[in-house]
Amino acid sequence: MKEFEKVIGYQFKNKTLLKEALTHSSYANEHRDKGIKCNERLEFLGDAVLSIVVAEYIFANCPDLPEGELTKLRSALVCEKALFKFGKQINLGDYLLLSRGEKNGGGYNRPSIVSDAFEAVIAAIYLDGGIEPAKRHILSFVIPEIKSQSKKPVKDYKTTLQEIVQQNPGEVLEYHMVSESGPDHDKHFVFEVHLNSNVIGKGGGRSKKEAEQNAAREALELMGY
Repeated sequence: MKEFEKVIGYQFKNKTLLKEALTHSSYANEHRDKGIKCNERLEFLGDAVLSIVVAEYIFANCPDLPEGELTKLRSALVCEKALFKFGKQINLGDYLLLSRGEKNGGGYNRPSIVSDAFEAVIAAIYLDGGIEPAKRHILSFVIPEIKSQSKKPVKDYKTTLQEIVQQNPGEVLEYHMVSESGPDHDKHFVFEVHLNSNVIGKGGGRSKKEAEQNAAREALELMGY
């Protein structure tokens, strides 16, 4: 546990909380006669603390995102896949107390077990030191993840453009073919994308789909996205 405290950069006043956070139900059941607590109750609390910290952060730091996008971003940051990734960054599975069967079955690397333990550790920090150290712990994972997500290139330009336009009810987005040239084996298409009959982007490609995507990409670039 001392090694794990160094890894997460937090020293517990109440070591029992940390041990409970790292104890899987299989281990508690295997040692039922010793009255050992598992981390399920802490997981419940950690889930709530995680959600409010992430919601508060993205609300304050993503002022241009509408409610629907904030919800999607929060969900992506608190889902099992994300928490498993965070847990692997600190080798959380290596510190878990698992039953012999669970350990032999690779439980230390199972997404559900690691992500639940990650939430339990959050709760343990919260109960031991309050919201500020819990927030620091959470954001040390969440902020880099948000930054890495924002650096990913947009591939589906049409969908992205559609989602932006839909934020303003009543806006109409349409694609119009401007030209088609070349033989059947080497066609070239040019499309314009119109917003309320105004041309906001133009693009070409070897297929209609590619031309529409390039038109949407130009529109996004001109809009500053």
